[in-house]
Amino acid sequence: MGKFQNILKSLRATKGLTQDELSKQLNISRSTIGMCEKGAREPDFETLELIADYFNVDTDYLLGRTTKTTYIPSPALRKGVSINVLGRVAAGIPIDAIEEVIDTEEITEEMAKTGEFFGLKIKGNSMEPRIYENDVVIVRQQNDAESGDVVIATINGDEATCKRLRKYRDGIELISNNPSYEPMFFSNEEILSKPVRIIGKVVELRGKF
Repeated sequence: MGKFQNILKSLRATKGLTQDELSKQLNISRSTIGMCEKGAREPDFETLELIADYFNVDTDYLLGRTTKTTYIPSPALRKGVSINVLGRVAAGIPIDAIEEVIDTEEITEEMAKTGEFFGLKIKGNSMEPRIYENDVVIVRQQNDAESGDVVIATINGDEATCKRLRKYRDGIELISNNPSYEPMFFSNEEILSKPVRIIGKVVELRGKF
């Protein structure tokens, strides 16, 4: 928690914002920001993502898990690396072999050095109000993630879906942001038998409306 509070203070200072001004920008209470910066409150995952999106950093950076930021410089200064945006991800097919490329997006060279990435166009409303249909998420390819991360996963060999991961000792939950959708719990046995596979972590959202 100590790393987060110091990182948040530093990021706020770089923009010259008071706590009141940041609270208005993020549409969260001034007391929430104050308590986070004092270390008296741990941010929930939605708040963490709001802060990360606003400052253009990875949630891993906010939590002190990495020293690499994902700041996006101005277009005039940015050297971008092009990645494919996919319309869908089919289970069992390597990302590089998927032919349904519908667009491209640019990521920074700094981000590109941290792994292999692809973009995915979101279908449906299960992740509203944070992620909407036709938004594009930038995904780092990996087969595991931390509890609270938004991941791309396949279930029963079906097309991949975007969900928030929550880990337990006896299994995992894949959770939609939209409360109309019930969380999906899978025991450790079901993870292997169905199977349930994580294929990437969402590191950035690029809204398209």
